[in-house]
Amino acid sequence: MTKRVFTSLDQLRTAVGESIGPGPWRTVDQARIDAFAEATGDDQWIHVDPRRAADGPYGAIIAHGDLTLSLSPLLGRDTYALDFGTARINYGSNTVRVPSAVRAGTRVRATATIADLRVEQTRVQLTARWTIENDGQPKPACVAETITVVGL
Repeated sequence: MTKRVFTSLDQLRTAVGESIGPGPWRTVDQARIDAFAEATGDDQWIHVDPRRAADGPYGAIIAHGDLTLSLSPLLGRDTYALDFGTARINYGSNTVRVPSAVRAGTRVRATATIADLRVEQTRVQLTARWTIENDGQPKPACVAETITVVGL
């Protein structure tokens, strides 16, 4: 799938309700999981101890649920781009669910749906629904509704 580029607010308006993607696969490797554990202080054994995790409920190390969510900007830039406006600011999330664990070394990719646009004088509030697919799993790794503020 080719990345979708929106060059105007009007183009983005026409995409509300449309599914965009999926983007290309990205591997969630142990180095990324370790870096996330270091950055957040969440060094629970299921994320960083291969021997103990092998005997755990998933049979291997798994990525943090918050790490999977935090991949949405990376996966999102492979899916669509906004080529208008100024700075983009993370405004938050309405909902986040992590239906399946991402094992170290697994590939993920994202599909987005532009769910809502709220236009004000100097900014746009963009709500996107993300489904992060977990390669080989019937359930997605993460389903989230995120809000981004785009300066005009």
